[in-house]
Amino acid sequence: MQRIRLRYTKRGRLRFTSHRDFQRAFERALRRAEVPMAYSAGFTPHPKVSYANAAPTGTGSEAEYLEIALTEARDPETLRALLDESLPAGLDITDAVEARTSGLADRLTASVWELRLEGVAPEDAEKAVEAFLAAETVEVQRKTKNGVRTFDTRSAVTELTAVRPQGDPREDGPLDSACAILRLVVRHVTPAVRPDDVLSGLRAVADLAPPVPAAVTRLAQGLFDEESGTVTDPLAPDREAVTAASPTAAATAPATAPGTDTA
Repeated sequence: MQRIRLRYTKRGRLRFTSHRDFQRAFERALRRAEVPMAYSAGFTPHPKVSYANAAPTGTGSEAEYLEIALTEARDPETLRALLDESLPAGLDITDAVEARTSGLADRLTASVWELRLEGVAPEDAEKAVEAFLAAETVEVQRKTKNGVRTFDTRSAVTELTAVRPQGDPREDGPLDSACAILRLVVRHVTPAVRPDDVLSGLRAVADLAPPVPAAVTRLAQGLFDEESGTVTDPLAPDREAVTAASPTAAATAPATAPGTDTA
């Protein structure tokens, strides 16, 4: 059995597709591309697909991950192209690698988010960010299936900055054209702290309330590097394992001509 790990996106209007909607679309793509999928046992066999930390409905993403199990070996890049052609534009397969290591989900420990706040002046966003980062704790409430839960958002945030979008008007531009962008790095903790929770925290500490819902996009997710403060590529260990294995395979390949008796 071969395992392939894929990175895919949710762009444009398809950010509003639920995880279940994506599952259905992806399984149709597997059939269209004639991928030799491995199936589970039991009365209702289903293709062996493992999804890792899917983004919430309504948020865009450039870095979603899943793993599939095949009954026959396939070239990862060829498979990526076939699946990408079989999915609607916006659900794009951008990377593929053969799984040579374990624990993909364990390497998804943090995410990088971009929050576009239309109608918010950049200077107001900067003041709110300063207030949020200066606080020791920022508690918010979220309604869950078990009732309303209160938790701290500040401890999960490792970086939060306010930037001006390229091409934005100068500070003396019209008020109705104001727009601020927040860049957020958040650890995957329990309970999970989502971008909308951080927005609730900004409202609590600085009364920052965008007049329209924020456009939220996940730019990256992976292992959080404590030294550099960056989020690393979770597929890198698999690429390194494939590269390391290639010279070894070539060195151990038989050197005899086809049909030569080596006995």
